[in-house]
Amino acid sequence: MTENLPKNPAAPKSTALLWTVVGGSIATVASTFLAWTWTTAFPGNLTVYGYPAELQLLTLVGAVLTAAHALSALGIKGLGWLTPTGARKATWILALGTFATTLFTALAIIVELGALVDLEPGAGVAVLAAALAAIAAYKLPDDTRKASPAKELPSWAEILLIVVVFAIGLFVVTFGIDTDDSEPQLFIAYLILVGFTATALIKSGLLARVSAITARNRQVTVTASLAAAIAFPFIQQSGDTYTLIAVNILIFATVALGLNIVVGLAGLLDLGYVAFLGVGAYTAALVSGATSSAFGVQFPFWASALTGMAASLVFGVIIGAPTLRLRGDYLAIVTLGFGEIFRIAMGNLDGTSGPKITNGPNGIPNIPQLEFFGYNFGESHTVLGIELGAYANYYLLMILVMALVIIVFSRAANSRIGRAWVAIREDETAATAMGINGFRVKLVAFALGAALAGLAGTVQAHVNTTVVPENYVFAGPVPPNSAFLLAAVILGGMGTINGPILGSALLFLIPAKLQFLQDYQLLGFGVALILLMRFRPEGLIANKRAKLEFHENDEQPAVPEPRPSEESGVGTAKAGA
Repeated sequence: MTENLPKNPAAPKSTALLWTVVGGSIATVASTFLAWTWTTAFPGNLTVYGYPAELQLLTLVGAVLTAAHALSALGIKGLGWLTPTGARKATWILALGTFATTLFTALAIIVELGALVDLEPGAGVAVLAAALAAIAAYKLPDDTRKASPAKELPSWAEILLIVVVFAIGLFVVTFGIDTDDSEPQLFIAYLILVGFTATALIKSGLLARVSAITARNRQVTVTASLAAAIAFPFIQQSGDTYTLIAVNILIFATVALGLNIVVGLAGLLDLGYVAFLGVGAYTAALVSGATSSAFGVQFPFWASALTGMAASLVFGVIIGAPTLRLRGDYLAIVTLGFGEIFRIAMGNLDGTSGPKITNGPNGIPNIPQLEFFGYNFGESHTVLGIELGAYANYYLLMILVMALVIIVFSRAANSRIGRAWVAIREDETAATAMGINGFRVKLVAFALGAALAGLAGTVQAHVNTTVVPENYVFAGPVPPNSAFLLAAVILGGMGTINGPILGSALLFLIPAKLQFLQDYQLLGFGVALILLMRFRPEGLIANKRAKLEFHENDEQPAVPEPRPSEESGVGTAKAGA
């Protein structure tokens, strides 16, 4: 009977294309062990045979991931878990990312050294092989399907998987932060590959499956994430050089989480939020024993932190009480005015234009380092046989601060008042009709967000050892400022915890690493936000409500029912009798 069944003509073609992808990826991997240029004048030393440099390592990783996904589509045993919702899109995105990374490196060599002849044959092989894999992956038939229920894993296996995932994430983040600032080519190639890889993992359904496992093991996930964050300064190869970037990212992310309460949960557009960060920083500087402080007092850090939070909270109430009856653009304009008033006022409290409190434009310098029970944060210390510099000390402190902010945010969002914030955000008129006191609820959000920003400001003052008004503007070349904070919340995903953290990391790390593009930062962020609003309006990490709202009219891919004589997926053709 099987002799009369019609064969699927697409199966041999699909199999051939998949093996072409695998072959191109293997050739790309081999090319990374060849020299790509003849001179060490190009950063990264791509002249060595038999040992991939960092730029070549990125191409190697992309090619390996592409080959693995193609083999998964071929039905190779043990690799099916890579593509729960289909292999074609993920394979093509990975192949395209590998090609883009490789082509960028080759073009950078030509531009940097000035001639095409500066490329060694290894670079040509890499570009051609990566292009071949990308073209073959593009021509694959679409095999998008609904993910089948995942096989239940033993508890120990799920815990091990979570540990491995966070270990890989720690390595990827550390690799990006540790890239040499004098080699922007490496960081740009890193961004290209990470961006394509993340997109591919989403399209393949693998990220959703891992997220389901982490949701089932919430305590293990929290412990693993905390352990990975704490381990960061201990694995730094360059000492304290790049830990300062991590500290500033954490400060930026903490403030963004506070703004996320105001914008993401309550739906209040605040364009002057950075002023609350400044209130906390100035308060801590005035009461921490700085030589130029007008008060001449020195509180312990816990007291200065509480004082900074209280001052920011009071300012939040003072500003919010008369303005939160406004809505939309009117509220945004008022908060923008408050931010500018704060900056100008701090510049005028110099003893000439006003009382001598903040030293005007000169700010408050020489803020002393923190000290807990004899542990000076400004000095290096040896912990577990590893020397931690001053910024590593502040990094660990900010981990604790961010953990506190995350707990406050999550508890508030899931509480009764958090549900009231969401109701106000969705429809204030309907929420008021249901008995919610809109003004009071919004004032609580404004005050809580301001207090969290003030807490971050107290640490920022000690990290920078100087507080000046120019640090707290609406828009400027160096984050955090109000525009960058709002962009971080929108880019990452409003109303979530991980979203603003990811957005803050991207918006701080990219300008810090690509300083040669400083004049074009705002243009770049504007283009990025336009593209984001077009293709992913819910943000990089969206909550379920936002994702459903923005994609409720999207058409779901129709998956035809396979005939008895046809294979149910790419590369799983049944041999006819």
